[in-house]
Amino acid sequence: MKAELLYHIKQYLADGPILEIKIWKIVRSKDKPHGIKYSLAFIVDGERIIGYDNAESKGDHKHYLDQESSYTFEGIDKLWDDFMGDIERFKRGQL
Repeated sequence: MKAELLYHIKQYLADGPILEIKIWKIVRSKDKPHGIKYSLAFIVDGERIIGYDNAESKGDHKHYLDQESSYTFEGIDKLWDDFMGDIERFKRGQL
């Protein structure tokens, strides 16, 4: 099965940051047991501030500045909520 792009947006926000989200449906594998490949990024001044992805052989994880931590994928809706919540906390200076 070829990867099927389910969603892609690259949005330039009014206050300067860039929001880019890509989600694909793929064949389930040991690395991606949920059959979803994703990359969500919040970019400020050319630097990824917040990111969620499941890059090859790394599994589900998230980034905040230079820190990387594991992430438990529980579905696309939860992924979206967690990502957007982190962006809001960052904007309020709480992350």
